Amino acid sequence: MSLDALKSAIPDYARDLRLNLDSVLGDSGLSGQQLWGTVLATAIASRSAVVLRELAPEAGARLSPEAYTAAKTAAAVMAMSNVFHRTRHLLSDHAYGNLRAGLRMNVLGDPGVDKVDFEVWSLAVSAINACGVCLDSHEQALRKAGVDREIVQEVFRVAAVIQAVGVTLDAEAVLRGTG
Repeated sequence: MSLDALKSAIPDYARDLRLNLDSVLGDSGLSGQQLWGTVLATAIASRSAVVLRELAPEAGARLSPEAYTAAKTAAAVMAMSNVFHRTRHLLSDHAYGNLRAGLRMNVLGDPGVDKVDFEVWSLAVSAINACGVCLDSHEQALRKAGVDREIVQEVFRVAAVIQAVGVTLDAEAVLRGTG
């Protein structure tokens, strides 16, 4: 299945997702590396095998090997960090916020790509994983680096579309008895 086949697999009741997928992939204010790293990181974070299987090769064709690896790294590190920080935030005992996290995230110091790009991918994954603490942290880092709000919003717009496509296609597979 190609990107076109992925789009055509989206059922008619969700045609807005098809249009939105075309929109976020075709008319983005993000750089090519930012966009396709976001696509890869959010495809991983979506936990949809079909979306990841179809979008990873597309991302791989458009990203350098270093950027491809860094986007996967952002998804991996945020999978851990989002759960940790979201849980600490949601607990009614706020004293956990004063404890040392004890999680290794050395990659944040040198992600192998421009730090703004890594922040973009981290923000996108944090949006899918619904970690408010991480969203605030990455949004603030991007704004401090001079990234406009429109670009920040574009990042979580891509995340929203990729996530919705994954949910929809996975649901259809279950309803057809193939998933």
